[in-house]
Amino acid sequence: MTELLQTYLRSLQTGVGDVLRLIRRRGPDQAGFWFIALLVGIASGLVALGFRLAISWLQNTFYGADDFLLASRAEMLPVWLVLGLPILGGLAVGLILTRYTPDGRVRSVADVIEGAALNAGRVEKRAGLASALASLITLSTGGSSGREGPVVHLAAVISSWVSDRIRANGITGRDLLGCAVAAAVSASFNAPIAGALFALEVILRHFAIHAFAPIVIASVAGTLVSRLAFGNVTEFTLPEEGMLRFYAELPAFLLLGLICGVVAITLIKSIFIADEMADRFFRETRLPAWSRPAIAGLVLGSLALEFPHIIGVGYETTSRALTGSLIFHEAVVFAVLKVIALAVTMGGRMGGGVFSPSLMVGALTGLAFGYVATGLFPDVSGAETLYALAGMGAVAAAVLGAPISTTLIVFELTGDWQTGLAVMVAVSMSTALTSKFIDHSFFLSLLERRNVHLAAGPHAYLLTLQKVAEVMRDKTAENAAPEDACWDMVSNGIYIDGNATLEAAMPLFDAHNMDFVPVVTVAGEGEPAELWGALFQVDALKAFNKALAETAEEEHS
Repeated sequence: MTELLQTYLRSLQTGVGDVLRLIRRRGPDQAGFWFIALLVGIASGLVALGFRLAISWLQNTFYGADDFLLASRAEMLPVWLVLGLPILGGLAVGLILTRYTPDGRVRSVADVIEGAALNAGRVEKRAGLASALASLITLSTGGSSGREGPVVHLAAVISSWVSDRIRANGITGRDLLGCAVAAAVSASFNAPIAGALFALEVILRHFAIHAFAPIVIASVAGTLVSRLAFGNVTEFTLPEEGMLRFYAELPAFLLLGLICGVVAITLIKSIFIADEMADRFFRETRLPAWSRPAIAGLVLGSLALEFPHIIGVGYETTSRALTGSLIFHEAVVFAVLKVIALAVTMGGRMGGGVFSPSLMVGALTGLAFGYVATGLFPDVSGAETLYALAGMGAVAAAVLGAPISTTLIVFELTGDWQTGLAVMVAVSMSTALTSKFIDHSFFLSLLERRNVHLAAGPHAYLLTLQKVAEVMRDKTAENAAPEDACWDMVSNGIYIDGNATLEAAMPLFDAHNMDFVPVVTVAGEGEPAELWGALFQVDALKAFNKALAETAEEEHS
């Protein structure tokens, strides 16, 4: 039996190798690509499962309980442990990120979105692996963030490796990236429908038909991996009485959605403010960068001494909110402190994601609102827990900028499809309000702060993908610009560097009302510039139009 199994595994390995070699030579056809999507889905699901089990094992080792009982357990632990673990974890995170990333920053969902748009579906592999390890330590030692961010990026590392092996073009690389993300989300939350839509809505940011089938295949594969390990169970269990009482109650959910939008804006802005404050503090004190997560860990440990619910992802507190096991005062205080703890964790660059914390904050916000609504209008109100469910979806959807997939994740996390009307109303209002004050989502706002302009769509970032040198006319070409005219413009300070992108070149045409701009290499101080040729406005516009057409074709194919 053992020999037969070994023979089968060797045959499978040989077959997979033959398929990959064929794909590298000829490119994947549809059936071959779906096979790759299945393999990527399985691998991403296993990675997500391993990441979750590793967090649970480390939390049990350090705290004696995993995230579903962590807050209750932490209340009984000695002060030195609750305070010291986040500091030691932060120290380890700081050393890892300083050593293995160029900027000491954890990679997350925002970097995956950037990779899909600007890097042919690839992400950084070395920095990604280091970020996953850093986030694992953070979530296991008192950090207050979520696990979806590192899992999504880790899955993207897998798809990037596969894309490089098969020499995938931009469209294929992006589709594989979507497959990996869908499988990782599905495996993390046992949510196959939401996983597929999350990849399309948040990562690829389009719903192209050609991408749908392989992404669904990968998402189902990731879910099967999760269900083989945990069974077909939901993350949260709701009380049975959480039904919508009357249609007259719907205006309350509209108001809840607006309040959740304000909460989501506050959460996002708090993270950015904390990051700016930390940057300023480290510039002024000149402390080493590796100490930043450790100092954040000190703040988190101090908070956890009095409020241990901030530790980890927060599933125990979220579950208590959804079952109405918290009073009004607790819901308000816990929500405020979770926002502060998340801002400290992210501002301290400790790692992790924002989705699970936003679920917790939303559930607490909804529960507090539900107590008020049912208290003022008891005759037309359902259970407070229904408001907690709607609030959970509303805050998370506004933070992620993903109303469709987040609504479905909430349904699949709870198994409650009967209260969809209330959740959808709250989600629509929260996302509409939040989008007026930020760049569509936390992730896109984060990229905007790095001067990566994806929020406005392809027309805003496609110019950054093409170098001037790729579009210009060489000075030796038959239709080149006159050299004398080029040098006259250079002497007047009108030129563009050959290594610049069309984004920098296009404003020059409008500013100086000219048909072409000289392209030069700027030499060192005191040395003359070298003329490469000229960039003509008509050539730049043709290149831009071609890129727009290719993007439109991909998104509508």
